[in-house]
Amino acid sequence: MQKLFILVCCLLGSSWAMAQDYTMSGNGSVKVIKDSRLDVLIRKQIYINTLAIRNQSGFRVQVISTNKRGDANEAKARVMQLYNDYRTYLDYQAPYFKVRVGDFKTREEASELRDKLSSLFSGGVFVVPAIINVSPDKELSNEEPY
Repeated sequence: MQKLFILVCCLLGSSWAMAQDYTMSGNGSVKVIKDSRLDVLIRKQIYINTLAIRNQSGFRVQVISTNKRGDANEAKARVMQLYNDYRTYLDYQAPYFKVRVGDFKTREEASELRDKLSSLFSGGVFVVPAIINVSPDKELSNEEPY
């Protein structure tokens, strides 16, 4: 009998207890309190996300492919002197050193530079697919307005 009485008291007591007060304050606004370090983390994540768009599929112009490092360095220096507007890369894919120029999104853009460089290098100048580096500033300036 005593257990039944305690059970009934617990059931009645739990029905009267309220976990939350449902009355509204009237203005309906929410105040958010956050740590200022969250803003630093958000800016850091935005920077990391912009780095992710820097590496995209594109094209480069290959001016030489040789197994002699000296020849590759000479070709790279020659291209850097004549066309300092474009970044020049020296890639090593065993056993060859490859000198590649530029970061182009389309094959047509790379073909224009290939035509200019073909008179300088007798071994053949080719447009090759590559993972290119695109700066975020360049990306933003190339976007079309909405």
